[in-house]
Amino acid sequence: MAKALDGVKILDFTHLQSGPTCTQLLAWFGADVIKVERAGEADATRGQLRDIPDVDSLYFTMLNHNKRSTRWTPKTPRQGSARHADQAV
Repeated sequence: MAKALDGVKILDFTHLQSGPTCTQLLAWFGADVIKVERAGEADATRGQLRDIPDVDSLYFTMLNHNKRSTRWTPKTPRQGSARHADQAV
C-alpha cells in the first residue's frame, strides 16, 4: 500500500526537538528524508544523554530513525541531493 508522501524527497537541516520530530512524521508518511549535518560537526543530539560510549545516543536515534543521513561541507557546490530534493526543512 502506497503512503501519502511516497516519492517525495526532503532535506532535513533541523536540530534538537521540534524540527527532527516534524521530519520524522514526514518519513512515517513515506517521504525520503535525508538528515543533513555539517561535516566535522555532528548533530548535538548524537552525544546528548549517551549511555554507551562511541554509540549514537538513544535521544538522537529516537528523533532520527527512518531517515538517511549525510554530512555536507558548507559552500561546496557539488551537493547533488539538494538539486533533486522536493523540500528542505
